[in-house]
Amino acid sequence: MQDSTRTFLKGILFPILLLSLAVPAGAAGETPKVGGRIQVDWLASATGDAVEARFGALKTGAEFRRARMFIEGGLASQVKYKIEMDLAGGRVAFTDVFISLERLPGVGTLRVGHQKEPFSLEELTSSRFITFMERALPNVFAPARNTGLLFYNAVLQERVTWGAGAFREADSSGNSIGSGGWNITARLTGLPWYQEKGRYLFHVGAAYTRKDPLDGVVRFRQRPEVHISPYLVDTKALEADGVNIVGLESALVVGPFSLQGEYMSVGVDRPVGGSLRFQGYYVYASVFLTGEHRAYKKASGAFDRTKPRRNFREEGGWGAWELAVRFSGLDLTDGDVQGGVLQDWTVGLNWYLNDHTRWMFNYVNARRKDVGTANYFMTRFQVDF
Repeated sequence: MQDSTRTFLKGILFPILLLSLAVPAGAAGETPKVGGRIQVDWLASATGDAVEARFGALKTGAEFRRARMFIEGGLASQVKYKIEMDLAGGRVAFTDVFISLERLPGVGTLRVGHQKEPFSLEELTSSRFITFMERALPNVFAPARNTGLLFYNAVLQERVTWGAGAFREADSSGNSIGSGGWNITARLTGLPWYQEKGRYLFHVGAAYTRKDPLDGVVRFRQRPEVHISPYLVDTKALEADGVNIVGLESALVVGPFSLQGEYMSVGVDRPVGGSLRFQGYYVYASVFLTGEHRAYKKASGAFDRTKPRRNFREEGGWGAWELAVRFSGLDLTDGDVQGGVLQDWTVGLNWYLNDHTRWMFNYVNARRKDVGTANYFMTRFQVDF
């Protein structure tokens, strides 16, 4: 038996089957749910001679961007759990692995385990539901998933959400060993305008994280909005006493049309050499050519699943079609650190065949300041269940 097959059976399939059989629905209060997602990407790149000379060959090929399986359920009326693993790249990596205690008086929910820190609208919107194939350039600053303890809730008829927690910077198995490595992160969002179940809304939010870097070292590097690509900006390893990251976010939905944007600012406190400041931003617009609108989940302050008015091949339907364009920038240069400045234009076309199937097309024009430009053509076929 090949190692990859053995890893899959031992790391994913066997535990899911055992948990499905072992957790009694009556005691748990609900039947465990098993599901997953598959995202298959294809890429072609061109006209990046200057970029290739500096950073290496632009890649062309295919990959499984994500290949995940999960089981989730409840062990009592207030106790929930989720175990999700990603098999992309031929390895087993933790994504969401946590236990939640819900409906706590005055608090809401306490979640303990490997999970996303409460930072960034685009980061907290699932990869199943983001508008483009990859998140925007400033996503490099978002803490993403780590192992920690998070309190969160939605109040005032779910028009306001808040989340705050403490986290350890963790590896792909959820482990964190070393000095430092603590993050304190918080996010607050509001819905000043919300009508017709989210067909019309205005979202605003702010987030902050204080990082005590693991082993006193921090590094920021980013690809263009293309996963199969060399890194085009990179601060290299920096000695740091602490890092402060502030994020501002907003989104507007007016029927089939939407706007979304974020700005992030990073301050790095160094033991020698003075402090540094980096920043990133993006703004994008999208429109559903078939009249749908972006779905929003009030309880989490993030976007949710798009549901076509008529699924493909049902009652003559062609699913939902969405056109989008994004501009983003990232500046990793300050003082004696010349990490580089990168700007991207991304154009996307999404075809939602049904609630759980999407075919995506992206074109990315990436310009590394003082080096040159590169062009990427990508497509993704995605299902989740």
